[in-house]
Amino acid sequence: SLVITGGQRADCTQFEVVLEKIRVPRHGRGRPRKKPDSLTADKAYSNGPCREYLRRRGIRHTIPEKADSQAARLRKGSRGGRPPGFEEDRYKKRNTVERAINKLKQSRAVATRYDKRGYAFLGTVTVATAIIWLRS
Repeated sequence: SLVITGGQRADCTQFEVVLEKIRVPRHGRGRPRKKPDSLTADKAYSNGPCREYLRRRGIRHTIPEKADSQAARLRKGSRGGRPPGFEEDRYKKRNTVERAINKLKQSRAVATRYDKRGYAFLGTVTVATAIIWLRS
């Protein structure tokens, strides 16, 4: 799913909005699922609210723990809790998303954002995404 925000806005503030817009099509008949099987994200999404949201919806996730969060947890000792689960092999596959974003930025209209209105830029990004999908 795509969400357009201001350039200065942090990614993690739009985490729930993006996940709510996801629709996973089913094979055959039936409504699309609104919940992915699993999610892989970078350290920007390792904060408490993001992890709590994923836990509440029952979405498995692979998100590395920030060094300062890990240090704070260890400082608390046994009260700090267990470290969050992390699958290193699954996290290595995250680079496919990063490569897709880099391909998207190769489009001049997306990289420079000449569109003044958000809805026009969303259309530009959607068309560029479709072109990348059709070429692959």
